Amino acid sequence: MNGASWLQLGLYVAALLALALPLGRYMARVYARRHVDLDLILGGVERFVYRVAGVRADEEMGWKVYAWSLLLFSFAGLVAVYALQRLQGYFPLNPARLPGVGGWLAFNTAASFVTNTNWQAYGGETTMSYLTQMLALTTQNFVSAASGMAVLAALARGLARKEAARVGNFWVDLVRGTLYILLPLSFVLALALVSQGVVQTFGAYVKVSLLEPWRGADGKTITEQVLALGPAAGQIAIKELGTNGGGFFNANSAHPFENPTPLSNFLEALAILLIPAALCHTFGAMVKDRRQGWALLAAMLVVFIPLLAVTAWAEQAGTPILARAGLDLRPGDLQPGGNMEGKEVRFGIANSALWAAATTAASNGSVNATHDSFTPLGGLVPMWLMQLGEVIFGGVGSGVYGLVIFALIAVFIAGLMVGRTPEYLGKKVDAFEMKMASLAVLIPCALVLAGTALAVGVGAARAAIFNPGPHGFSEVLYAFSSAANNNGSAFAGLHADNTFYNVALAAAMLIGRFGVAVPVLAVAGSLARKKAVPAGPGTLPTHTPLFVILLVGVVILVGALTFIPAAAVGPVIEHLIMWR
Repeated sequence: MNGASWLQLGLYVAALLALALPLGRYMARVYARRHVDLDLILGGVERFVYRVAGVRADEEMGWKVYAWSLLLFSFAGLVAVYALQRLQGYFPLNPARLPGVGGWLAFNTAASFVTNTNWQAYGGETTMSYLTQMLALTTQNFVSAASGMAVLAALARGLARKEAARVGNFWVDLVRGTLYILLPLSFVLALALVSQGVVQTFGAYVKVSLLEPWRGADGKTITEQVLALGPAAGQIAIKELGTNGGGFFNANSAHPFENPTPLSNFLEALAILLIPAALCHTFGAMVKDRRQGWALLAAMLVVFIPLLAVTAWAEQAGTPILARAGLDLRPGDLQPGGNMEGKEVRFGIANSALWAAATTAASNGSVNATHDSFTPLGGLVPMWLMQLGEVIFGGVGSGVYGLVIFALIAVFIAGLMVGRTPEYLGKKVDAFEMKMASLAVLIPCALVLAGTALAVGVGAARAAIFNPGPHGFSEVLYAFSSAANNNGSAFAGLHADNTFYNVALAAAMLIGRFGVAVPVLAVAGSLARKKAVPAGPGTLPTHTPLFVILLVGVVILVGALTFIPAAAVGPVIEHLIMWR
């Protein structure tokens, strides 16, 4: 890549760090129920919601009640989203007169959006009505994101409190996260996107005449094209900010109606990592040690920046097959060089690589290029970022609480090395916390490997793989990595809209989300009940560069030991075959 491309990447990281600090401190005030400027506008709305819902905002919950509230709320959302899809043919705001969604696809989609995954085995403009997109999917984009942030707030309280039986009120955290954080940010971003040309209308699809008529496969001359429209900008804003990722249109953020300009591309890509990065500072403020937030953010950047560079380098280098075909892979004034297959010429290699790394680091899953068309190494990086547990930024809330779980494992390993009971933020880490941490780390790994093994062993699942050989295996491995870690992006070439994948991936999404969140809440409750332990000479500081290196090592070691054998069968062998 040229200097301008590297400058774009550097500007992105600088803007991210500059915005994350003030936003993180603001969010800490929101979850601490301290005064913020928006109280004057939204305070009455918040109190009205509590009154209508029968919530006693001053009553806190133990971790079990908090967890049950999360599960019951999510189950209710699952049923509502499923029902709206099935019955959308009878409801208004359906100008294309789309019928109800099939049963298994509706179940898969409902599980996807409730778990903040937003895996899509359908084309948005050909499957979902405007009402379904807004009332079912966009609503879940808000509340599933707010649910993840609520779990992080509960964990932070568990670490900050001493000999306490409560970790907060789920309903209050859910409402305040939605009302004071996600809604205002989405409103501002949606206006900015509309200014760039992102569509936001209730008007029906329109037909336009083609400048150059062409002949279809049936021999008939085609002179018109149908342009799908809809209230897209509002959903796109929260899909990025909430690390949801579901596209309003099938082409997702490669569609010119979702992402029309370089500025919209920059704003959307920035929104993907903004809240996950800011929540590091929120965590530091809530545990009353801002150095801890900086340490978590530093660990994320230490992994993210090199992997971003590898992705950009791999795509810019291209492939030997292209070189042997006589193509010039060097960038120049008139052509970008490298591997441009599957990429938007509006964005080029640098912005495509940035988006691919950001969206898979952050459990977002939206795309502005086809990951399936990346080089083997360029596609391996997004896959591995998901397989690390979506803790390198990760989903809003879930990324930071996942990284804190890895931090507990890191201090436990350090304690074993020196023969001392491990401590984290003044709390001793005992057997119960390590059991819960082990569950939170191992459940997504088991889902990925077991799901992939099952898919390549079942005939109906193998029949859905359109690309034979190692790349077809990579598509299956990517799908289960995406589902179990609640990312939602996909390699193309896999026919995911069939009974096997609809059921198997939905199960992976649900277990991957709540099989991690519940153990995290258990850790929060256990730590909240403990006394504070004064730091001593043998206490491992968890805000130093040494601990950051240890934490990064643990995250990478788990990912490497778990998934290198599977990667060797897929993208690694594909890379070696490419050089024959």
